[in-house]
Amino acid sequence: MKKLTKNLQENISAVKEILPQEDVLVFPFSTAGGTDCAVVYTDGITDKNLLGEQVLKPLSAFAGKAELTALRQALFCPEVKDGGDLEECASGILDGDCLLLFDGIEESTLLGVKTLPARAVTEPPTDVAVRGPRAGFIEDIKTNLSLIHTRIKTPALRMKNLSVGKQSKTKVCLIYLDGIADEKVVAEMSDRLNKVEIDNIADSSYIAKILVNKPFSLFKQCGTTEKPDILCAQIMEGRVGVLVDGSPIGLSLPYVALQDFQSSEDYFINPYRATATRLLRFLSLFIAVYLPAFYVTAQLFKIQLIPTSLIFTIASGVQGIPLSPSLEMVLVLFVLEVLNEASIRMPKYVGYALSIVGALVLGDTVVQAGLVSTTAIIIIAISGICLYTVPNLYETTSILRWIMLFIAGSIGTYGLILFTAFLLYYMITDDNYGVPLLSPLSPWNANDNKDALIRVPLFFLWRRPKFFKSQNKRRLRHRE
Repeated sequence: MKKLTKNLQENISAVKEILPQEDVLVFPFSTAGGTDCAVVYTDGITDKNLLGEQVLKPLSAFAGKAELTALRQALFCPEVKDGGDLEECASGILDGDCLLLFDGIEESTLLGVKTLPARAVTEPPTDVAVRGPRAGFIEDIKTNLSLIHTRIKTPALRMKNLSVGKQSKTKVCLIYLDGIADEKVVAEMSDRLNKVEIDNIADSSYIAKILVNKPFSLFKQCGTTEKPDILCAQIMEGRVGVLVDGSPIGLSLPYVALQDFQSSEDYFINPYRATATRLLRFLSLFIAVYLPAFYVTAQLFKIQLIPTSLIFTIASGVQGIPLSPSLEMVLVLFVLEVLNEASIRMPKYVGYALSIVGALVLGDTVVQAGLVSTTAIIIIAISGICLYTVPNLYETTSILRWIMLFIAGSIGTYGLILFTAFLLYYMITDDNYGVPLLSPLSPWNANDNKDALIRVPLFFLWRRPKFFKSQNKRRLRHRE
């Protein structure tokens, strides 16, 4: 690695050779004592007002000796650190820091005077709560870390900073509590991130793919959230949080499937209502995946599964339909997926109009034309609505719905039973970082199930979840 010299002009030339970009600017000046200096910074991400007030003004008035310690003490900047070699200096400049060089001194100095464009902290669109905190993560990692700091004020809080991406040099921070999180999990996550060789990290989803054990798994392997209160609660349980610069999505590991059936609002409302809501989400997801497949297999193979009075209603609706039940359901589900994708990708106001046209005009027209039955549209509509009760599992459950539908149309009831058994076996045997995916249901743990599909009052949750292997088991003094 090339190091700096005592010649100011040589150092400036060496830096500009590494960073020939036009937005990397050099401003030379001199102190009152006659020492030649220069600052090198990136235009647009460096705060020029701070640079002038905290660096240029005090140094221009400095008349002391040309010693590094004395020159640094003259600065008003609170964030001052050694620049290191040329590569570290270049990396700091691109990160928004200002490089300060002195003639006759070979050591460099990096000053924290960056300013990055960032939106305000607002309520995230995916985790809306009626009760509880409404702050959400944004794309600036420093702001996100400050949201963590305001909620966890303990010396045990650890934030391990890493740089991932050969070209992007994206900041990644592992957040955990010393003495509570499993040190083996922290070490393994750090090792994976340090070993990976990738050019760019555009979002936290890239990091999630790196950290998971089974990247080809259909099921989710990493927890995601946009709310700092949720991530802090997971860190308190013994998990490791991950924040990525440029992404508003926080990650948490190890992951268990039941956490997506829980909401932060569950802990701010009556436990009976919270339990009912969690069971409703689970039932809705079951209906979303199995209802279209059950309808198809009942019509084709097991008509006796449908009540007699309902059979006559369905028969009158499907009379004259040219398509088989399976093709009819595939067609309606395909149209729903197309409308869903189009409404998301199109501009917001056009998307609203498209949803209305698709749901009302198109749906009514195809029924009147005799292409599909009213029953098929009602079933797909119910399935689509139920699917969004657990939005974090939408990707997995939407694929499972298609698989179930194809199995129901080709094999029938026995195919659905066998595939369900296979899914259960796969989920029971799956784990990440030593934590089973279906914990605490499998393996069963009575204490951890107090906050699984049901939620007991707060004072009965005095132990941390056992499956996270926390070093500190107690999180609440048990009420006598």
